[in-house]
Amino acid sequence: MDIIFSICLGIGLSAACGFRVFVPLLVASIASISGYLNLSSGFQWIGTSTALIAFATATILEIIAYYVPWVDNIMDTIAAPAAAVAGTVVAASSFVDMSPFMKWTLAIIAGGGTASILHGSTALLRAASSAGTLGLGNHAVATTELLMATGLSVLAIALPLAGVVVVIAILFIIARKGVKKLCKA
Repeated sequence: MDIIFSICLGIGLSAACGFRVFVPLLVASIASISGYLNLSSGFQWIGTSTALIAFATATILEIIAYYVPWVDNIMDTIAAPAAAVAGTVVAASSFVDMSPFMKWTLAIIAGGGTASILHGSTALLRAASSAGTLGLGNHAVATTELLMATGLSVLAIALPLAGVVVVIAILFIIARKGVKKLCKA
């Protein structure tokens, strides 16, 4: 049962990386230092004071950048590969009592893949907002992404099964909207 919870935790945190790269890492660091999160072997560095300071600084800079018109679109380009890497790392750090092969296979596919899908979807949303509002509506997108990243990160740690249910629901909505767009084309 611990393996199932750790997989759900990893998928929830990696999905949150699709909304913001550093928020889930910051939440994981805080949870680890507080004793609420056990990290996989080799990832204890996430629960150190140095990592906490680095993640907090990176999170603040990331949040600020997403509130600057047009810089937010540049950030989406930079964050695309970063979200995949962060999703993979945070997933791998959550997968306990698992063989290295299974851990990294799941981390890359489920962690990096989920983060990439969600990041790609939010990047498309921001691009549409930029085109439709000349960037003025992007503050609403940035705020929603920040709230989703924070809420999903906390939910994944507090209630991993509920977190993965939310992730599945989000992915279902994205897939449904994608299919509708393809049918209209």
